[in-house]
Amino acid sequence: MRSNTVQLSNRSSFGQSIRNSLTMAYRGLLKIRRTPEQLFDVTLQPILFTLMFTYIFGGAISGDVASYLPVIIPGILVQTVITTSVVTGVQLREDMDKGVFDRFKSLPIARIAPLAGALLADTIRYTIATTLTFAMGYVMGYRPEGGLGFVVLAALMVIVCAWAISWIFAFFGVIARTASSVQGISMMVLFPLTFLSNAFVPTATMPRWLQWFADVNPISHLISAVRELTNSGTAGWDMVISLIGAAVIVAIFAPITVRAYMRRT
Repeated sequence: MRSNTVQLSNRSSFGQSIRNSLTMAYRGLLKIRRTPEQLFDVTLQPILFTLMFTYIFGGAISGDVASYLPVIIPGILVQTVITTSVVTGVQLREDMDKGVFDRFKSLPIARIAPLAGALLADTIRYTIATTLTFAMGYVMGYRPEGGLGFVVLAALMVIVCAWAISWIFAFFGVIARTASSVQGISMMVLFPLTFLSNAFVPTATMPRWLQWFADVNPISHLISAVRELTNSGTAGWDMVISLIGAAVIVAIFAPITVRAYMRRT
């Protein structure tokens, strides 16, 4: 009898955590609606980066812009969405500094809900960035040979991987002292990973030591997976490696982020 009571209590607690997390995710969406300038990075960056990199590197690398689009669009997509995940940690730190999470502690909600809700709400940002990148590429003449189904699959894979990576920056947001330090540390990690990859140029053109790093770079695997899906309509080992990497990140950083968050709140 006692065992059944404990099981029912656990189910009730889990259900409450889910409901509270969804409520906090809705709060995140309301923040975006009231302060739409939060979306500047996911709306302007895909457009500006696609235009700049395509017209700057297109002729030199692929001979013309049309031939470069199948190379650059997946690269810009991954770079934009992954960079956007930094905002998760920055906004989390800002909310904690403002005492918002202290007020949440006084409410009868699951303590994990504010953290889980924030990460869930940011998937909307990834979706917007992904949609605009593909839309901009289409306007410029990009026609993925893989078809719409594989484009959607590639988009979902990038969003899932970005959500997984956001756990890393959420951890930085919990343990860091200021929001600016979260952004500084995150960008210091992301810039080498995104630019020292196959996002913009073939790795074969790089020096041997740099080529080795770019080839093992997890960002390169994710970009290659997107290219295979969108340009060829195939799913290869790069997709498997990317999804396994995302699962490993969540398995490592989700527990330590939650533990650090519980200690701070």
